[in-house]
This record gives sequence, structure tokens and C-alpha cells, in this order.
Amino acid sequence: MSKNTNKTTEKHITSDNFSKRIENIPASIVSKIAKIDELKGRWISGARLSPQVLGRLKRSVLITSTGASTRIEGSRLSDADIEKLMRGINVQKFTNRDKQEVKGYYELLENVFNSWKGLKFNESLVKHFHKELLKYAEKDQGHRGEYKKGENKVHMIDEAGQSIGILFDTSPAYLTPGQMCDLTDWTQKALKENKYHPLLVIGNFLVEFLKIHPFSDGNGRLSRVLTNLLLLHAGYQYMPYVSHEKLVEDNKPDYYVSLRRSQKTIGSKEESITAWLDFFLDIVLKQSQMAVELLSKENIEKILSEKQLIIWQYIEKIKETSTGDIIKNTRIARPTVKQALDVLLKLKKIERIGLGRSSRYRKI
Repeated sequence: MSKNTNKTTEKHITSDNFSKRIENIPASIVSKIAKIDELKGRWISGARLSPQVLGRLKRSVLITSTGASTRIEGSRLSDADIEKLMRGINVQKFTNRDKQEVKGYYELLENVFNSWKGLKFNESLVKHFHKELLKYAEKDQGHRGEYKKGENKVHMIDEAGQSIGILFDTSPAYLTPGQMCDLTDWTQKALKENKYHPLLVIGNFLVEFLKIHPFSDGNGRLSRVLTNLLLLHAGYQYMPYVSHEKLVEDNKPDYYVSLRRSQKTIGSKEESITAWLDFFLDIVLKQSQMAVELLSKENIEKILSEKQLIIWQYIEKIKETSTGDIIKNTRIARPTVKQALDVLLKLKKIERIGLGRSSRYRKI
């Protein structure tokens, strides 16, 4: 390897090359960030959620996020399988490796959701998280919390858990410690100084972390745990209540394509992470929208009685219904059904079609 090539490979993140990566970002990215922050403000000002509802949402997201993040990397466990596993029910049809990876992810993400305020982001934490992520994985016993000793490549994984192609080459093992030290130090400093919007800094950290691919295994899963932590630190406190990982899984082809487009520019004369930022911000925006939607659902849960809530949930599931249909399918008495319909009409959650006995109702 020539000296010139070596210098290019060793290029680490600095304020100068970060500015270069984002100097030509389109107005659409700025607009997405503004929308995300507007929704963040609505969540903070409106989030008076009951502890019971928050706890229920968090438990559900832990299952969903664990399932999605491990399936992206080739696991085949469904959310139902993971719920059984975390309740101590043995799921015989899957390998020990799948079960071990799921348990490690679930427990690490739960720790982030419960203790994020006391977790300081730095290189030591990244290594500790990797150790915790793989603590049940027998095959990874020799390299937990340690940077890779050999070279690795990033593969695109299909739904059957098989590689369908190499996305890109990663940093050489001998450069990894220095690059990770630079990346975590710069990210920590940039977030503290607040010169750049935190979503841009976090997006940059993720694209470069996955380009380095610092560990022999678990890099993708670890990047998603760190995403949750960094966004919580940046004030996006709805992370435990809407699954970031599930949204990535649902858009996996775009995830791979955006990573590849941005990462192949790193170290070149025309560095740009626009493709990745577009994808990352789309996911965070959707997550923000879903979080704010939870607030209106929570208000319904607080306002309605138990039987009224059953009626509302029934109406939500169908296109159109009548009083008689509701009575038949919910087994709730007519006076209670009529009262619930009046409440839902006043709340503008439903609309009435027709008059008298032929009246029908549907969700607005």
C-alpha cells in the first residue's frame, strides 16, 4: 500500500470533513428536521401519559424492536416467539444462537430505555454495550467488547437469513481502534457543543460506525441500540414507545441502498451522507408522527370508561357499523352503547350516517 493511499484510508472524522459531508444537503432534509422537532415539541408538551400505559407501550416496543433488529441480521424469530422466550417459555424450533442473540438485545435495549439518563456516551460505553449485547452468545465469547482482529464485510441479508451480496468493504482491522476513538470523541464533542443539529451528528455517527464495522459481529444490532440512546440523549423521549427498529425492518431495501450510497463516498473528494440522512430522517419522522398519534389514543383511554373503550376499539377495526352490530359483537347493553356513541360523536372520533333506526357510524 502506498503512503498516499494509506493517508486516505486513515482519514478520521473532523469538523472540516463533517461540514463537507453536509454542506450541500437539500432543503428537503432541513424541512424534515423542522417537522421532527415540531412533533418532538408536541410530544413533550402533550405527554401526560399514565404510568400503566407507558409501561405497556414500552414492553410492547421491547418485543417489537428486538424482533425487528435481530431479523434484519438474519434471525427468524417472530415477535410472538420472542415474547414467549422472554417469559421463560422454551421455543424449540429455533437455534440456541437465535435465542441467545434475542435475549442479549432485549436486555440491553431495556437497560437503555430504563437508565439512559445515567449512560454517558463514549468509546468505553460502546465496547461495554457490545459485550452486553453478545453476553449470551456462546460463539462470540472470545471477542465480546473487543474490536475486530481480522477483516469483515457488510452483507445484505434476505428474509431467509442468507447473504445476497456484499454491500461494501469496511475499515481494516489495524485502523479500527484509532477510527473508533476519533469517531466517538468527535460525536460526543459535537453533541455537547451543539454547533450542528443533533440529528445530523447522530446520522453521521451511524453511517461512519457501520462503515468502520468495528466488531467481528453484532455491528448492525449495536448501531440500533446506540440510535435509541443517542436520540434519547438528544431529547427525542418517545423512543421507548414507538419502535425505531421495526420501521427500519419495514424499509430494509432502502436501508441498505442508502447506506451503500453514502458510505462509498467517505474518504473521497466528494463526501456526502445525503442519501443516508434522507433515509434516517424519514424513519425518525415517521416515528415522531406515530408517537404524537399515541397522545390522542391515550386521551381516549383516559376519557372513556372500560366498556366505552371496548366499543371505540371495535369501531376502529371496521369500516362502518350500526348500534345493533356493536351490541352483538361487544355484548354490551344498548344504553351503554348509545351513551358511548354520544361521547365519541362529541369527541369527533366518529361520524353518524343517516337518522333513526338506519343510523350507522364510522371512524373519522
